[in-house]
This record gives sequence, C-alpha cells and structure tokens, in this order.
Amino acid sequence: MSGNPVFTRLPAWLAASRAVPSAACAVARRTLATLAALILAQGAAQAASETEEVDLSRLPIEQLLTLEVSTASKFTQKVSDAPSAVSVVTATDIKAFGWRTLGDILRSMRGLHASYDRNYTYLGARGFLRPGDYNSRFLLLVDGYRTNDSVYDQGTVGSEFILDVDLIDRVEFVPGPGSSIYGSNAFFGVVNVITRNGGDVNGGRVAAEAASHGAAKGRLTYGWRSAAGTDFLLSASGFDARGQDLYFPEYDFPATNNGFAQGLDYDRGHGLLAKFSHGPYRLTFAHAERKKGIPTAAYSQAFNDPRSFTLDTQSFADFGYRHSSDHDTEWNARLYVGRYDYRGDYVYDAQSAVVNRDGSRALWWGGEIKWVSTRFDRHKLVAGVELQRDERRDQHNFDTDGTNIRAILDDRRQGSRAGIYLQDEFALRDDILLNAGLRHDRNSAAGGVWNPRLALIYKPARGTSIKALYGSAFRAPNAYEQYYQVPGEGGQKPNPALRPERIRTRELVVEHHFSAESRLTASAFHNTVSDLISQELDPADDLLIYRNLSRAIARGVEVEYERLWQSGVKLRASYSLQRATDDASGTLLANAPRRLGKFNLAAPLFRPGWMTGLEAQYVGRRNTLAGTVDAYCIANWSVFLANVADRLDASFGIYNLFDRRYADPGGEELLQDAIRQDGRSFRVKLIYRF
Repeated sequence: MSGNPVFTRLPAWLAASRAVPSAACAVARRTLATLAALILAQGAAQAASETEEVDLSRLPIEQLLTLEVSTASKFTQKVSDAPSAVSVVTATDIKAFGWRTLGDILRSMRGLHASYDRNYTYLGARGFLRPGDYNSRFLLLVDGYRTNDSVYDQGTVGSEFILDVDLIDRVEFVPGPGSSIYGSNAFFGVVNVITRNGGDVNGGRVAAEAASHGAAKGRLTYGWRSAAGTDFLLSASGFDARGQDLYFPEYDFPATNNGFAQGLDYDRGHGLLAKFSHGPYRLTFAHAERKKGIPTAAYSQAFNDPRSFTLDTQSFADFGYRHSSDHDTEWNARLYVGRYDYRGDYVYDAQSAVVNRDGSRALWWGGEIKWVSTRFDRHKLVAGVELQRDERRDQHNFDTDGTNIRAILDDRRQGSRAGIYLQDEFALRDDILLNAGLRHDRNSAAGGVWNPRLALIYKPARGTSIKALYGSAFRAPNAYEQYYQVPGEGGQKPNPALRPERIRTRELVVEHHFSAESRLTASAFHNTVSDLISQELDPADDLLIYRNLSRAIARGVEVEYERLWQSGVKLRASYSLQRATDDASGTLLANAPRRLGKFNLAAPLFRPGWMTGLEAQYVGRRNTLAGTVDAYCIANWSVFLANVADRLDASFGIYNLFDRRYADPGGEELLQDAIRQDGRSFRVKLIYRF
C-alpha cells in the first residue's frame, strides 16, 4: 500500500486506524468490564419475572440444548442432535441488543463477520468474503422459503433485507455446507429467518423511531389468532435516513469537491408482510423496496453527483400445506413465486445530462414436496423433490438523457434447477447418532451435481455431544457472473465458461454443559474450496471479470461460552481463530480476518420487562486488494423498557459506543481500497400497543 500514491494522502483518522492503539483498547476493555459488572450486579439483584412473551433465552440450559430447530435437517430435531453447531438468536435478544438489521444480528454470531460498502452489507464466514460477492454463498430463507434471487443469487442482509427485524421471532444459522439438503448457495451456511405469527402480536403495534444522521422509521402491525386456530398478521413499515456527508481522500481534489460526497449517503424504503394460516394451510406475502444513494462513486462514476443511486424491489408469495397421514408420517408441500428488480443509475460525466441505467429483472416460481417419517425403528427419514423455473434472468444497460436511449446490454435468459434428496437420522445406539444425507441437483448453469453429508454424533455423558462432520456443497455460477457485459472504464465482460465452485468441509464439534446454567461449544474445521469464483480486474483491458481461481484453504477453531443466571442475566461470548489462504500462493485472502471476538451480555433491569444489552465485537486485521485495514473493537449498548407508560414501550441504543474509527475493505469496483464506517450513533424507539 505504501507504494500507492492515493494512500499517501490519507488523513490522520485513517492513518490512526491502521494500528489499533493498545492503550485505547485497554481503556475500552476496562470500560466494558465496568459496564458488564454493573449489569451483572443489577441482574443478580433483580429476580426473574414473567414478561409478555416467552423468552427462549431464559430457559434452563438443558431445555435450551433440547430446543428444537428445523433448519439443519429440514425436520425438527434437538440442537444437540443437529449435524452442525447451530446458532440461534431470539426476538428477546433482538430487543435487548437493539439490533437494527439482519446484518447486525448475524455479525453477533460465532464465526461470522460483515462488510459495508455504503450501499450493501456483505456477509463472511470462516475467513471467506470475496470482493464482488453478493452474499451468494449463503442460502437465506424466510420461514423456509429461498429468498436468493435468480440473477445475482443474492441474499440481502442489510437495510435492503425484505423484512423489518421487529417481525423476526428467531434466526437460525447452520454453518457449513448444506447442499446435501438445500442444493446450490448453501455453501458456507444456511440462514433461516423465522417470522412472528399473529398470535405472538395479539393486537396492534405502532412503532416510531429516530436516530442519528436524520434517520426515522415507522411501523404499523396488527395480528390475532382465533379460538379455531386461524392466525393472521399484517405489518407495514417505512424508513428514511438522510445519511452523512462523507470524506474520501482518494477524491481530495478541487474538481471533485475536495473529497466530500454531500447528501449521497441517504437510505430509504418501505415494506409489507402479510401472513395467514388455518389448519394445515398457510400463506405468506412480503414486499420491500429500498433506494440507496451512492457516495463512493463506484464503477468509475463521477464523484459527488446526486443522480447516482440504486433501487432494489423484491416480493414473494409462499403457499404451504402440511398433512399427517398417521402418527409417524408427515407430508409437506409448498408453491411459491418470487420477483426481484434492480435499478442502478450511474453518472460518468458530471457535465452531461446522460445517465447510465443498469438493471435486472428476475422472476421465478417453484415448489417442493417433502416427506418426513419415523415409521422405521430408530430411523427418522426425510426425502423430497424441489423444482424451480426461472422465467426471467434479464439484465439490461443503456444510456439515456431522458429522451433518447442508447442500448448497451439487453440479455434475456431463462433457467431451471431441480433437486432430489434423502436423509436419515439413524440411532445406532442410545449414545450414538448417525446423520447421513445425499442430494442430486441438476442446474441449467451447472449440470448435474451430487453432494453428501455425514455426521456421527456421540454422547459419552449427559449434556455432552461430540460431532464428527463431513460434507460438500456447490454454488452454480449466476447469470450476472456469466453474462453481464458493459464495455468502457469501470465495465465488465462476461465469462459463460464459468464452472460451479465446490467446497468440502471436515469439522469436529464438542458441545458440553458444565452445569444447568453454562455451556461450552468448541469446533475445529478444515474447508477446501475448488474453482472459487472471484471477481478480478483483467490487466489486458482494465475490465472486471469473474473467473474460477485456484483452490483456497481455510482452517480454524471456534470456541463459544454461554452462561445463564437464574436472575435472567445471559452471557454469550465467542472467539474464532482462522486462516484462509490461496492454495497456490499461500497468501491470505482479501477480507479474511485471522481473529474474531464476540461478547454479548443481557440482563433484566429494575422492573419486569426492562432489560439492557451490552455487545462488543473484535475483528482482526484484513487484507484489502492493495494493502490492509487493521483490527478494530467496537461496543454497542441498548436498553429496552416495557410499560414506561400505559401500553407504551421504549428503547434506546448507542452504537460504536467509544466512537472507534475503522474501515472495511473495498472491492474492485471502487477506487477506495478501504471504506470508512460509522462512528458513534444513537437510536430512540417508542412502541404503542393497542
């Protein structure tokens, strides 16, 4: 990086962020320790009490260990029996820690980290977060429905996510390859967002919030459940954030406003969720639209031009039916349709009226039939067939001055995918469980692919599980990677010859609880990725292109400790040590931190329903495309107060409590090698129940 003249102009804040001062970290640690001690003392003095909702986080640890999860195997099973080290976050956790987006929730989990380029939020796992990645290596589900679109295979986790986080009942994250049960995109893991039902709300809610940088948000929700079992939920929300005026030293010239992007960090959108269920039938509809300004001048745009923005619109309808033919067999069927439209307005000449309009239209429909049976002694079987037809994988690009249009790209395609899978949870002995699965997928972009999974789970003592795991997964190249083509500076060229990328994982997991209140989870993993699809700049023509690169290897260990107190205090802390390298050169991959640390402490306060949450996150040094960004540690603090007045709840949060200055690596589409992140910010929210 020192040889790059751009970085010789870095201001003092970024120069300081290159090396996290040990003294500052020490002060932060002492302050966090003091706050944590106060919370623990308060929690010890406050007896646990019943609240309006069932709080999964306060269940005794043995009940928590036997809590049923549904994502790991597509049927309900105990957490200790799942063929993975599953992480679960509940609605109560979301309240206690004041998380604002799905990305906030996920970055608090063991082994995950995230990056933000001032437009979208990207998720990384176990050392992998490639430049140009659109979260296509995670399968993102909402109540089991696949939300990844059919052009970019994108799983949206930031403010662009299709749901308001207050509508989330819980989030299950299953790390490791999941293609043996889910097919493509379940590469580094599966995220299942389980939404609330009408009976959980049981009335109406009006929520309003205000936050730093001119941010405001509102939500109206109504839900009910009848005595006959009919359940209904309807929620509408909207948000608008003015954002900040941002300084980018790479553009610090008089002709580019001395590096300041003014009024371009705005973020606004709205969403709708409707759910209905009765007996074996259920129907879910969701819609969201989000518009985001582009302050970074990505893809060689003119800097500080207010005409540049992105617009994401997504919708889906999911219909499901469940039938139990007898006490040991269940049939599930679902039909769905999804749509995702993207529009990006890009300005390359500030003096011209011409705007380059980039976009895509994706439309898909499909269905799944699943059979689950315990008819055979000591076996729990799941089998299914899944089909999806991509009616539209359209991409377009053209220049327009509002009257005339000059077409550059008009690519229209269709595609399909189909999969058949079988999995058996076989109790070899009372203390040994074998979970074996196999799936065959046929994808129009990848041909036929087989993916197995094996998990041997040994329980040598009550409360202890040792899991030996092996699995493989694949990700088919998407339409954007294969066929997108725009010439000129900042452009991209296609690569129809892309092959699917593969991953093989070996993992050993030990889960043990020392008492009824504490649990330790430790895992060691070895991932081998072949034909990794990565975006790079071709020096022959300075155009971006996606290519299958050489193998990549990731090794690491993860440790997580959880502790619950009878007072309601909950502690979750984890540490990850990982190394992801290019197999040919041995160099560390970009945006691959060697170390991750997570600390979450929640406790009740002075009155029933009052709680506070303290969170700290450490992300180690990461390589960028031209240099490095150093480690950082940030803390967030939130308070939730139920019934501060009649039927009125309130919450308050401070994010980046110590105003740490830090940056995330940039991608090939950016001139900036590092993107500065937000300093200290605040949020206040009021919720009225009726």
